Amino acid sequence: MAPAKTSKASSASKPSVKKHAATGVGAPSQLAQSSRKGKKAWRKNIDIQPVEQGLESLRSEERVIGSTLQKQTDNQLFVVDTKGDDKVRKSLPRYSKAELTSTKILSQRSAIPAVFSRPTKDSIASRSKVSRADKERLLRIAKRPRKGPFNAIMDHTEFGAGSALIDVSAAVKHSGSYDPWIAEEVEEVADGLEYTKKPKVKRPELSHPRDVIEVPAVLDPHQGSSYNPPAAAHDELIMEACRLERRRQEEADRLSEVRRKVADARALATNVTEGLPLGMTLDEIPTDGEPIVQHDAVVPKKPSTRKTKQQRAKALRLREEKRALAEKAARKKMLATITMVKSLRSTAEKVGQQQNQARLARQLALKMKLRKGLAGQRLGKYKVPENEIEVQIGEDLSENLRTLKPEGNLFRDRFRSMQQRALIEPRVPILPTKRAKLKEFEKHAWKRFE
Repeated sequence: MAPAKTSKASSASKPSVKKHAATGVGAPSQLAQSSRKGKKAWRKNIDIQPVEQGLESLRSEERVIGSTLQKQTDNQLFVVDTKGDDKVRKSLPRYSKAELTSTKILSQRSAIPAVFSRPTKDSIASRSKVSRADKERLLRIAKRPRKGPFNAIMDHTEFGAGSALIDVSAAVKHSGSYDPWIAEEVEEVADGLEYTKKPKVKRPELSHPRDVIEVPAVLDPHQGSSYNPPAAAHDELIMEACRLERRRQEEADRLSEVRRKVADARALATNVTEGLPLGMTLDEIPTDGEPIVQHDAVVPKKPSTRKTKQQRAKALRLREEKRALAEKAARKKMLATITMVKSLRSTAEKVGQQQNQARLARQLALKMKLRKGLAGQRLGKYKVPENEIEVQIGEDLSENLRTLKPEGNLFRDRFRSMQQRALIEPRVPILPTKRAKLKEFEKHAWKRFE
């Protein structure tokens, strides 16, 4: 019986080991402290669960608030409200079916910004610290196989022989690094370094004609263009169309007259007789059959005589006297104008003011003219066409909509309206050029011709 008692006592004397459940956060920990003999056992059998719980609470605070509560000041944590706010209910977010529940949870519980799918400079820089060019250079030095176009293995010994690596363009190298949504950063240049870097050319901010034009896209039709118009409005529209057509005819007649004068001038230039003015002809002298012998007129040459020393000295003295008289007259005129400085200054100021007023008047007149559109004005190489007046004479007018005849072209009207409002440039239709006819040739006799 004694040994049994000693065994019970020995079993009761062993220390009880308390096991904790493994934590789901952090590194796994072995909490069964069977032995603490040695430094290795101390490092292995250690309980870090309280430390992990504390760190996780700090992380949750950072996710919700943006920083830990220990780093917040009293003004950020506490507010003494003595009055209250009646607009709190209005400022609270309302329920929205369009907003996702996950978005609401993140907006209420997280101070960490969302992850953007668009590339940024920081993400691209941290993606690979070694550029592609440096990587290829290191592979070339180490004589390792390098892949070129179509994943072909390039031979480093035949660099430049046609099978070596073909460098990609700059657009491919910098692909994915440009974000059009990022605002342009204004680079500040330090004092004294203005001329070391090439300045960027700033685009001038000029007003566009379309900002001044007040012509509507669709003009209201004239009252006389109706299928059953009033007599006065119909006559007014017919007279306006007549004036427009008469002006076009006068312009065509003027151009034809200019072309005729140019053709006559070219014809006269080909029939010019030497020694006679342009346009004059010489009548032929009738002869009795005897040929007229023309003798070249001999012009006597004037013998050139060399000036003597006295003549050259006299000519030089005369030139010096003329120069001195001209300088004296210029000096006298300048001295006379010194007393008129004030009057000249006031005159110059008046002229400058008048020129400035004339310039402003021209700009105002041009702006008032642009308000009515660009119809009839030359813009660039071509002239902006005017609107065609679609009118029918009294015989062609229909009494009802059933017998109405369509006039004009809707597509042409829209295109002309866009040109007059400076939305598109004025152009003229390009007619197809006549191609030369194909000539048919028969081949040699020993060849087949089909």
